[in-house]
Amino acid sequence: MTSTALHRRPYLVAFALLVSMSALAGCDLRQRMYDQEKYEAHEATSFFKDGLTSRPPIEGTIARGGLRLDAHLFEGKVNGELATTLPAAIQFDRELLERGQQRYDIYCSPCHDRSGSGNGIVVQRGLKQPPSFHQDRLRDAAIGYYYDVITNGFGSMFSYASRIQVNDRWAVAAYIRALQLSQEAAYDELPAEDQRQLQ
Repeated sequence: MTSTALHRRPYLVAFALLVSMSALAGCDLRQRMYDQEKYEAHEATSFFKDGLTSRPPIEGTIARGGLRLDAHLFEGKVNGELATTLPAAIQFDRELLERGQQRYDIYCSPCHDRSGSGNGIVVQRGLKQPPSFHQDRLRDAAIGYYYDVITNGFGSMFSYASRIQVNDRWAVAAYIRALQLSQEAAYDELPAEDQRQLQ
């Protein structure tokens, strides 16, 4: 072999590798999964007698997140009566009240206002006024009552079940209870720091 042939050899090998890699670039093994034979939703088929590819769920099937055995947590009731306590799954702490305040400010204050008196911005614009949380009837209501109203709605208030998650509904109910207590607290019951602020 001549020296020029030896110098060209690496270029030929590199060129051959480049051509073979370019040819393999169009071969994607994952593409077969993308282009697999399958029926699309609602496509007709002769495989099933009814001609439908979409199959009904097996009897007794429960959607993910749909098994709600704890009536206290998911319905706000204990033995069919409105719950007077928070469910065991809900821990009462500052974090719960802060979350409740956040959700309350977003979803409830437009009608009920931030203090719970029922004079929110939508009321000031002409819509029907909701009751104040500070009237005796609602002050005496079980905490499960607030959870139930948030979940199912009441009067002209629609259900917030699709907007507020279960744990957040309990947080809002706890915050409403805190709002009620805040309007009835005696000066002697306040922490020293709050007493100083009032002086």
